[in-house]
Amino acid sequence: MAVNKQKGILALEDGTCFEGLSFGFAGERSGEIVFNTSMTGYQEIITDPSYRGQIVAMTYPLIGNYGVNDEDEESSRPQVEGFVVREASRIVSNWRAGKSLPDYLKKHKIIGLEGIDTRALTRHIRSAGAMKAVISTKDPDRKSLVRKAKESKGLVGRDLVKKVTCSERYIFSKKGKYKVVVIDCGVKRNILRELARNDCRVLVVPAKTPARKILMFKPHGVLISNGPGDPEGVPYVVDTVRELMRKKIPMFGICLGQQIIGLALGGKTYKLKFGHRGANQPVKDLKTGKVDITSQNHGFCVDFDSLPKGEMRQTHVNLNDDTAEGLRHRNLPVFCVQYHPEASPGPHDAGYLFGKFAKMMRKKK
Repeated sequence: MAVNKQKGILALEDGTCFEGLSFGFAGERSGEIVFNTSMTGYQEIITDPSYRGQIVAMTYPLIGNYGVNDEDEESSRPQVEGFVVREASRIVSNWRAGKSLPDYLKKHKIIGLEGIDTRALTRHIRSAGAMKAVISTKDPDRKSLVRKAKESKGLVGRDLVKKVTCSERYIFSKKGKYKVVVIDCGVKRNILRELARNDCRVLVVPAKTPARKILMFKPHGVLISNGPGDPEGVPYVVDTVRELMRKKIPMFGICLGQQIIGLALGGKTYKLKFGHRGANQPVKDLKTGKVDITSQNHGFCVDFDSLPKGEMRQTHVNLNDDTAEGLRHRNLPVFCVQYHPEASPGPHDAGYLFGKFAKMMRKKK
């Protein structure tokens, strides 16, 4: 395959710029620049709705060597605003591959830049924090791009869930002992698969579905999914979850779902300096002392100290920065985790949580 030699620029709002070569779609997009430390799983990362509004840089130096396929997509299309790597492989070596990563990005009109010093970029983000950026193959003027980055919309306060949630409800799985309603804030497909594997009938509803309609389905449990952006940008989901809690329905929150549960209980969330994104985050279970290696993707976190005293128990903690990774209500059948137990991409250590949710529903049934 001939290498596309068109130049491109990644410009950050603080004036820092990185020049590379285009290997995806030609164009220009803005978003928050973040990094992911996973060595594999780039297709799942690209198609994870939680990355809507973000330009993702991969720290592993070679990306794309096993191509892409139809089975590993976590949603119907790529969700990232741009994709940045050190080197994009044109050689595809995997029996499951349907096409190369460059062809995949071009097909879906996603801008990709390679030849970027991703180590320097990551060190800069870790020092200065995640920030607004523009990725472009059209505008060669760095000052112009920095200005565009400064003027672009950030993530704070924005409702990005409305861009990734389903437009109407649908049934994912018809068979199972437990009827689960999933509030789709940008749900990954593997979350739905894990629910189905744990004897659940799965109904997925749009994020704006009110509590009264969810209650009409008479669910045994409700799952609040992962999703993009600032949890304070989706007060309608917070209101729905607060009302469902009053009905004492078993609830399981994942990633954004944990933040929404925290807000529904009257707590606060805050933005992390550069977030947690990768498949190697150590999380300690405070009850057992066991440490799980987890897959994570979030830039906001629940402030545990802001929650009403005595209502919630912290169940898990991130060993890198001591942030809250798991919460459980002391009186209601409600629990949540900040990481991704569906292991796509990443380790399988936390898969037991779906069984825990099923057990909770069995007790309440």
